[in-house]
Amino acid sequence: MHPTSPKMTNPHGLFRIAAGLVVLLIAAVCAAGQISTRPQTEAGQDDKTAKGSIRGRIVCTDGSFVSENVKLTLQTFRENITTTFTDNQGQFEFPNIAAGNYKLEVEADRQKFEVFTENVQVFRGTPTVVNLTLREKNTSATSSRGTVVSISELERNIPSNARKEFEKGTQAANARKVDEAINHLRKAISIYPDYVSAYNDLGTYLLAQGKLEEAATALRDAIRRDDKAFNPRLNLGIVLVYQKRFSEASDLLAKAEALEPTSPSVHLYSGLAAAGLSRFEAAEKELKAAYSLGESKYAIALFHLGQLYLTNADRNQALKCFERYLAEVPTATNADQVRAMVARLRQ
Repeated sequence: MHPTSPKMTNPHGLFRIAAGLVVLLIAAVCAAGQISTRPQTEAGQDDKTAKGSIRGRIVCTDGSFVSENVKLTLQTFRENITTTFTDNQGQFEFPNIAAGNYKLEVEADRQKFEVFTENVQVFRGTPTVVNLTLREKNTSATSSRGTVVSISELERNIPSNARKEFEKGTQAANARKVDEAINHLRKAISIYPDYVSAYNDLGTYLLAQGKLEEAATALRDAIRRDDKAFNPRLNLGIVLVYQKRFSEASDLLAKAEALEPTSPSVHLYSGLAAAGLSRFEAAEKELKAAYSLGESKYAIALFHLGQLYLTNADRNQALKCFERYLAEVPTATNADQVRAMVARLRQ
């Protein structure tokens, strides 16, 4: 992590905490958006060895990633105890859960998918990994795109050995074994070269390791095979922002936004790309949209808004954004630096 310095002399200062934003690509990001009323364990609430966790991924019926945030509600037989949403890779996590039996309710777009529940058992001191598939509603209506068929729609034809490698990659990533996950995904691709989801996952894990060129190559391979896939476009846009190729990133993210206009991630990185191009109004609009759509989970947008206002000498607006950011995430890695900036702006 490279916290942003309190001083900022150009828009590129917006990207000094880029490493922290990679958490959008891993399951741990889901924990930030939870609303929790978890019961205490027998050993007491502070005894972490008495607790476990639930982590996993939601996929579509064809094995491709969901292009929306799916709501997950953890329930006991008597009440709902906590809620979270998947990230842009369909991953989620419920940390620090008391051992016991639970139900996990999965709710996506009700017009397309059934709401369903899954029984989950949590054990002390160990994560429970679950991978769930959305259940499409029965409908007589069929979509017609002429002769154009998305590769992602054809991924149900993936060979079983390729799919097994993909699943092993997911499990390794959930266990934070990124190198192992990458190896499994490369094997899946070698078996089935048109595996769009595998290319996309590979790109995100390479990005998390800071291997930007390799990540871009994998994501471009995914887009070449399915130019209507949302996730590879978003993730390639993120890579391009980190590479400071802002113009290309802006164009790509605009296409991703057309596919999924309510994605806070798209708006966040569109705002960063616009800031890199010194397009103040566009950057301000996109960053505000990211926070509005993502709320506290995307409080980082407030930090970047504050930086944006500083570059335009608007101290009052910058102060408001930084103060709100600290209120949302008081334990942020760069919290001390932001507090120092707030102190100076109040002088």
